[in-house]
Formats: sequence, C-alpha cells, structure tokens
Amino acid sequence: MYKFIGLVGTNSKESTNRALLAYMQKKFAAEAEIELVEINNLPLFNKPADKKIPESVQAIAEKINKSDGVIISTPEYDHAVPAALMNALSWLSYGIYPFVDKPVMITGASYGTLGSSRAQAHLRQILDAPELKARIMPSSEFLLSHSLAAFDEAGNLNDEKQQEKLAGLFQDFTVFVTITKQLQNSHAVNQQAAENFSWDNI
Repeated sequence: MYKFIGLVGTNSKESTNRALLAYMQKKFAAEAEIELVEINNLPLFNKPADKKIPESVQAIAEKINKSDGVIISTPEYDHAVPAALMNALSWLSYGIYPFVDKPVMITGASYGTLGSSRAQAHLRQILDAPELKARIMPSSEFLLSHSLAAFDEAGNLNDEKQQEKLAGLFQDFTVFVTITKQLQNSHAVNQQAAENFSWDNI
C-alpha cells in the first residue's frame, strides 16, 4: 500500500482544502494511507544563519522523506498560493531537501469559479525551483470550484463527475509514483545540486 502525505496548503481553521484531502483520505483508504499534515504551527521563515531547522519543520520533512509521494491541496489568494504555504515550502528547502525527486500531486479548492487554477500554476513553478525540484505529476488539475457547497454532511463530494475525475487522477498518481521510483539514477546528483545551490552565486 502506498503511503502519501496530504499537505494542507493553508493555515485556515476552516478550509475546504482540508476537507478535500480528508475526503481523499477516506475515499482511497483501500489503495493508500494518506496522512494529513498541517502547516499552521510553523514559525515565520527568517533564513537563520546557522541553518537550524525548527522541530516542527523537521517533523514534516521526515514524514515527506518516508512517504511515497505528497498531495498538496491549495486555495488561491490574489492569483497565488497562500503565504502560509510559501512559508512552509521556504522552510522545507532551506538546509533540508525532502521534495527533491518526490512525486507530487496538486489539487485545490476555492469558493469561486476557477477552483484555484492560478494558484496551482503558481505552485508548479515553486516546486520546480532549484531547492525543491519535486517531480510534479504533469497534465493534471483537480479544480474544485464553489467549494463551500461541494461537500455533503458526511464530507463526501456532491458531484459524481468530480468524484470520477478525482478518482481517475488519483489512479494516475499511483502509476506516476511507480514510474518515478524507477527514475532515481540521478537522485544523488539532484540532491547535491539542491544542497549546493545559492541565489547569491547567480
């Protein structure tokens, strides 16, 4: 069975992105163990000179390292990912590099019509940064629009077509993870490149 991390891409107490990941956790329980991970307790990134990583960040990094892949669900604020998610990814690429070559699936929910499409595009750019270098599942978007009305009282998606699409994308992700495991010949080099990268030297 696959072991995935479901990264809640917001520090909001009431988030439909958390609800979406919780739905996936329950819906796909027979195929994968999905552990929901929160980012709401992380300190503000301050680029410490000693590169001492907070324990809360280190704990998330260890979970990602041990996982087969990461599912990130992001809302959209001002055409971008939330500051809390940016903060988490900044920590998770500063002296530690758990995302290098890690398979990532991106999903998103928003109250509006576009379902976090621009935030997802923004997140893809971030995850491709030299210090992160995740393996992002291509040609896949799950955009849950009008998310306040998207779930029933049991936490299930109301729309059957959305259920089917998400199930298909999740199946694709498990295949993507399996393929990615075979693409590890350059992992050590990629890891070293992330560790050696510095914006100061560009």
